[in-house]
Amino acid sequence: MSAQKKDSKRFTEVRNAKALRDYHVEERFEAGLVLHGTEVKAIRGGRAQISDAFGKFEKGELWLFNAHIDEYAFGNINNHAARRTRKLLLHRHQVRKIAQAMQVGDRVLVPLRMYFKEALVKVEVAICIGKQLHDKRDDLRKKAEMMEVNKALKVRRS
Repeated sequence: MSAQKKDSKRFTEVRNAKALRDYHVEERFEAGLVLHGTEVKAIRGGRAQISDAFGKFEKGELWLFNAHIDEYAFGNINNHAARRTRKLLLHRHQVRKIAQAMQVGDRVLVPLRMYFKEALVKVEVAICIGKQLHDKRDDLRKKAEMMEVNKALKVRRS
């Protein structure tokens, strides 16, 4: 029997679309996530959302707040709560580095994407600084200019 082909419709990753629009990303970290079995099954089905999520320190540990993972459709009474806080797993030196950066001020810990690495669920978190309104306008202006340039080059090539 031959090996099974990978399903292209299968879940690959959950992205935080708001993060790059609203924040300047300084440094990225790959963190593990403490989950229940039904949460992993729901994430495999693509039923997760991290656009409103953020990281926070409590009692010397990093926690992920406001990440929404839908209840597993085939779960029973032991199904998980959709918006519970989840512990982030990082090396001690990374936790220390994040703590020092967040104490400086105006920095937040934002999840950028959630994905599978082999059988484990990983979250890419980043230390970010919030953008001001004029920064967002500059980004929109640059994006519009690049679209015009690409459009002009496309017309010229054909």
